[in-house]
Formats: sequence, structure tokens, C-alpha cells
Amino acid sequence: MKKGLLWLVALFLLIGSLSVFAAKRNSNLIVIITPSHDNPFFKAEAVGAEARAKELGYQTLTLIHNDDANKQNELFDTAIARRAAAIICDNAGADATIAPVRRAKAAGIPAFLVDREINATGLAVAQIVSNNYQGAKLGGEEFVRLMGEKGKYVELVGKESDTNAGIRSKGYHEVIDQYPDLKLVARQSANWSQTEAFSKMESIIQANKDIKGVICGNDTMAMGAMAALKAAGMGHVIVVGFDGSNDVRDSILRGEIKATVLQPAYRIAQLAVEQADRYLRTGSTGEREKQLKDCILINKANANKLETFMLKN
Repeated sequence: MKKGLLWLVALFLLIGSLSVFAAKRNSNLIVIITPSHDNPFFKAEAVGAEARAKELGYQTLTLIHNDDANKQNELFDTAIARRAAAIICDNAGADATIAPVRRAKAAGIPAFLVDREINATGLAVAQIVSNNYQGAKLGGEEFVRLMGEKGKYVELVGKESDTNAGIRSKGYHEVIDQYPDLKLVARQSANWSQTEAFSKMESIIQANKDIKGVICGNDTMAMGAMAALKAAGMGHVIVVGFDGSNDVRDSILRGEIKATVLQPAYRIAQLAVEQADRYLRTGSTGEREKQLKDCILINKANANKLETFMLKN
């Protein structure tokens, strides 16, 4: 009798599990979670993912975590409660995102991460990111060339908790530190923010009127730095960014910011959706979990071909 009861319980649990699995397999919803769309880079990710998902016949729900790990937790719970087919996410922290991705996996919802990796493997189905180190080396080489291999310079770094901030800075210095006549006079985090970059640059300028260049961890900080330099009558200072935004493209074409490094945000987000669709249909993406996509140097020679984080042929 006891043995029969155990078999009955086991059968009940199995049927429940299969029902949940079937419900998830029948889901037509892809949830897209990114930082604030005030940054055009993240907006391009969301737009790219939405467009491709709809082309493939999915419904979409786009949510914003504002780089707040607690908010991101809530949004993952929303995706789980909505029985999403998959989650596309540009995450709010390499460590903070491990737990929500694990919860989604336990609920049978595959996660596809873009732009930023997490400090764990085997939880997300895919982590598709720009090759930030390769891109930073490209930016560093162009900065050295523009600087003529000498002069005082400033570095504005991204959010310290963001893995990409450290990788880009390391890539820059892998190149720049080979030139002893390039002197770093200030290095500060502006947290990827244009407003904060403007404020930090204003303070740096007061103590360093003779700087020749500023290298930035992203384009929004480059725009803030250039605005502060122009306000101080120092618009001639060399500024290099990273991302490939339309705003910096226009600045390059005006002869202000000198260069940036394009990371193809729009296409990477579309790839994540395409791999999610393949995974949901076949059980495999056919790709490794960690995938690096090369960056492209953008300067006056090719800036007119740049549009919404894509380089037109």
C-alpha cells in the first residue's frame, strides 16, 4: 500500500512537471530586459531584439532595470510569472545577475545575455558580447596615433561594478602604457553617464589646463567630456569614445570627437533572439555559450557609414 502511494505521488509530480514544461514550450513571449533607454546603446539593443522577435512571430515585453540589481530581480520574476519562452538581457551586474538567471533556468526559461557577461557559466544558454578587449586596443591605438605618442591625458572609466569597464580600461592601457611620453594625469569613473562625465571633466580641467587628450570607456562619457572641454574653450583636446553611437558619429563628422569604437549592439541583440528561437525549436543554439563579436574603429574616414550601431556597406 505504501509503495503504491509513493508511485502515485511520483506520477502526480511527473504529470505536473510535464504540464509546466508544455506550458513553457507553448509560450510565445520573449522578454527583453536592458538598462535605461536614455542611453541610445541600450535602446538600440531593445529595438533590435524587439524587431527580430516580431519578425520570427513572437510577442515581446520590454522592461528596464536602470542598472539596479533589485529591480532586475523583480523583472526576472515578472518574466517567470508570465511564463516567458525566453529572456534576452543586458544585465545589471556580473555577480548580481547570477541568481535571477539561475531562477529562470530552474523555471525552464532560457536566458540569452548580451553586451555584459556574468561571472558564471552553465546558467545562461548564451552570452553574446562585443570583444571589448579587442575593441579597446583598437581605440587605444587610434588614441596614441592622434596624440602623436606624447602628451598628458585623462581617462574616464565606466561603472566599476561592470566587467566591461575594467576590460576596456585594460585594453586601452595594454597599448597606451607602451609609450612613456603619454602621461596619465587623472583617471576617474563617470559611471557611463554624460552628466557625470561633464561634471568630472570640469573638475579635472581646473587642475589640468594643459591636457592633450581624453579617452573614455563609452560614448556618453565622451559626449560629456567634449561638452565640458568646449565650455572651457578647450574644444581642440583629442577625445576618443567607445560604442559607436549616432551622437558621436555626428560629433566626429563635425570635427569634434575624433574617434570611437563600434560594438554592434543592434546585431548582437538580433543574434540573441535568433539563437533563442533556434533553441526553443531544436533544443540547441549550435553555438558556444560565450561568443565574442569583434569591434570596428570609427573615425572621420568611415563615420558617415555608421547608423544606429551598425556599419552600412
